[in-house]
Amino acid sequence: MRNFSGLLINEWLKLSKKKSFFVAYAILAVVFAILAFAFYKLSPDGLNSTVDFATGTIMLQAAGQLVPVLAVLAAAGSVTQEYRYGTIKFLLIRAQSRHKILASKYIVSVLYALTLVVTAAVFAVVAGYIVYGGGAGESTWTDFLSNIASLAVYSIVFVTLTFMIGILTKSNGAAIGIGIFSMMVGSLLVMLLSRYSITKYLLFANTDLSVYRSDAVPVEGMTLAFSIVILLVYMALFLSVSFAVFKKRDIA
Repeated sequence: MRNFSGLLINEWLKLSKKKSFFVAYAILAVVFAILAFAFYKLSPDGLNSTVDFATGTIMLQAAGQLVPVLAVLAAAGSVTQEYRYGTIKFLLIRAQSRHKILASKYIVSVLYALTLVVTAAVFAVVAGYIVYGGGAGESTWTDFLSNIASLAVYSIVFVTLTFMIGILTKSNGAAIGIGIFSMMVGSLLVMLLSRYSITKYLLFANTDLSVYRSDAVPVEGMTLAFSIVILLVYMALFLSVSFAVFKKRDIA
């Protein structure tokens, strides 16, 4: 356990030394600052409190969409850059199994995604408080927390998908491209195929759990429990493929 903790710390330090590490947090800060200024100037109807602002902007359909994109950018290079710079050979000669090494990379990628979610949530609340100074609104803090949970699940799913693509292709560009492309066209694909009941088994039909708060499910008959099970199955598949390929791949 101590050795594995060391791997986690090492992977986090490697990630934090990249220039892009803090850039992601800076981007979120700038985006929410711009939103706060825009809302202050425009004062749109229906948003008149901190919780309204925070709940509305953290949604996947709003500024929250930045979080999974930034998380995917980080997850894509977790393994691919080791191959690119040739450091994978030095990594695998350590007295640690390939499973532990890959697990540490995946866990750190997920933790980074979660820190982005928390950071976005904090910025949303702070920006909302600056604009409105509290006050009561139509949304509740339960709605806000629900959106955060949905954003976290969405981010982790696409981080896992991107992580697998990176291992399969060993290409940072391919992993980023496929990961972001999947986020962009997934909802469109589901919308086009929503008439078919089999669509509910697609990954993209289940990634946005916030739809269950508005009763706008993509395919009739879907439930929150159903989507959670489908996501767990897909993630188990992605991770199984990732670990199987990484274990057998020749690094020579």
